Amino acid sequence: MAKNKEKTEDKIVAVEEALGRGEQFIEKNKNLLFYILLGILIVIGGYFGYKKYIAAPKEREAQAKMFPAEQYFAMDSLKYAINGDGQNPGFQEIVDEYGSTKSGNLAKYYLGICYLKTGKFQDAIDVLDGFKSNDMFVGPLSLGAIGDAYMELGNTDKAIEYYIKAADKNDNDLTSPMFLKRAGQSYEMLNDYVKAVEMYNRVLKEHYRSSEGRDIEKYIARAKEIGNIK
Repeated sequence: MAKNKEKTEDKIVAVEEALGRGEQFIEKNKNLLFYILLGILIVIGGYFGYKKYIAAPKEREAQAKMFPAEQYFAMDSLKYAINGDGQNPGFQEIVDEYGSTKSGNLAKYYLGICYLKTGKFQDAIDVLDGFKSNDMFVGPLSLGAIGDAYMELGNTDKAIEYYIKAADKNDNDLTSPMFLKRAGQSYEMLNDYVKAVEMYNRVLKEHYRSSEGRDIEKYIARAKEIGNIK
């Protein structure tokens, strides 16, 4: 019992000594600790202040300014959609000024599609590569558009890479079979009929209810015949 009592007393002494050292450290470094705490509070306050007083108003401003460009895009007036009409900015200016906002990010998608439609294929790739989206349809469409741009530049291998990325991102019966079929057709251009059949079979097995799925068997049969695949 005496030994246990001694051990308990030793532990109490050790704890008291540790607490004493902690108090001494705090007393010795209280100015430093104050500035560290103050810095943390400033960072936290700055973050919420930025979100409320800078980011949110900038987002609203970007949305308002982008509306005319979206209208021009809908009317296929791509020159005005890209560069603006002299009074309202186009997608290029919105990307440059508001690229960090959600609307600025969406403007990258619009701008990339405009470049694709106007034959500026490398510009389309560069802009769309910076666009980020988890949307069920817009995300895959942006990747597929990069594939289309590479195809226009004659880089079929790279086009296929992006078509498959587009098909696999946010798997659904609208965009996935469309880009799988496009990948299959691109493989046929490279005379790789085995891979083409593989893409077409994915449409048949995974997306047979889609519009592409309803007639994909004829693509499979043709690719097998040309490629002499049994």
